[in-house]
Amino acid sequence: MRDRGRTRRLLGLGARTGGALLKTRLGGQADWRSLGEALFEGLSELKGPAMKLAQIMSQWDDLLPPDLAEELSRLQRQAEPMPWPRIREALVIQYGDLESHFSDIEERPFASASMGQVHKAVTHAGETVVLKVQYPGLADVLESDLKQVKRIMRLGRWFKVPQARLDALFEELAAGLRDELDYRAEADAMARYRERYQQDTRLVIPEPLFDLSGQHVLAMRFVGGTPLRELESVDDETRQKIAAALADWITEELFTYGELHADPHAGNFAADEEGRLVIYDFGAVIPVPEARLKSMMQLLEATLAKDPMAMDEALLKMGGRQGQGAPLSLYRESAECVAPLFSPGEQDFSDVRVHRRLRELTPKVWAAMDRLQPPADTLLLSRALNGHYWNLVRLGARLDMHSRTQPLLAWARKPA
Repeated sequence: MRDRGRTRRLLGLGARTGGALLKTRLGGQADWRSLGEALFEGLSELKGPAMKLAQIMSQWDDLLPPDLAEELSRLQRQAEPMPWPRIREALVIQYGDLESHFSDIEERPFASASMGQVHKAVTHAGETVVLKVQYPGLADVLESDLKQVKRIMRLGRWFKVPQARLDALFEELAAGLRDELDYRAEADAMARYRERYQQDTRLVIPEPLFDLSGQHVLAMRFVGGTPLRELESVDDETRQKIAAALADWITEELFTYGELHADPHAGNFAADEEGRLVIYDFGAVIPVPEARLKSMMQLLEATLAKDPMAMDEALLKMGGRQGQGAPLSLYRESAECVAPLFSPGEQDFSDVRVHRRLRELTPKVWAAMDRLQPPADTLLLSRALNGHYWNLVRLGARLDMHSRTQPLLAWARKPA
């Protein structure tokens, strides 16, 4: 991966994005489809932190203009792979003589993403393994890319987001991207999760192979499965099993272990032949302090009670919002959108009416951004939870969220 030309191209994409935002802010109509196509083509080739940021944005389906969200979502499905000769360079750096470790390595990747791509290989013992290979030179251009991402994020000032808050959001994003470059840490996280959930027969977590892994290559035993994004065509029983397993796992992660798998990219999940949830990627696992969980549940309880003053108090307690005058009418509308998902009985996540109401709320959220500010230190957490929610939507999940959340709300009320 070469630094030459990246800065110029990223600046060009940033300028085009800024132009679209400015046109919208001045009352015009931006061509979001055209912008999305340009971002897909440019970021798919450049890869790295900027592409990762676009993937994150694409998971916020309810906040982006539909045409832009649709184009950016392609980055999750069909990122262009890096040519084999460059990937082979990275493998040689890790292993030296490849033939002494593997009898065969498939040159065509079966998955490619923003920070690396995945190749199957066969050991001399005849075992099929998976090699997750970080793009060569990515660490060298990371800081340069992050500078350009920070410049693009400054566009948030047009929506009256304070610079200090933008800086805090950037630092959380940057820290997460730096952590994802260390594949040794990901191998450790994968081993920890395997041990933690070894008794849960609904989950499958591949085994990391430490002897074949390093900082830039992660080796694991191959586990086949149907990607989550392709499960729309399978039978309803399988989809509901996967959805329930996903929801239960996220809840246990948060409220039992105080951690969260923070990369809900649909390509990181699959269903095996037995209908079990396969979890492939552990490059982003974040701690979630108990105090943060309790404040989130207090905000949810205020939302379900449709109490705008209590919602504002909870948001302030989390470190969000600013300025004078709470946007109470916006709180009321938000509560009306969210509350149906937590009504008693089974709720259908594929109900398009809920998503339509969220989309209709989006312009009002942006208009109130001078007062309604998200907590600066919850970027990865909110992104992860939002992404997991949309995975449940893709699965057409039917879950009793009322029964699931009542014990958690009661737990949050207990004094520390």
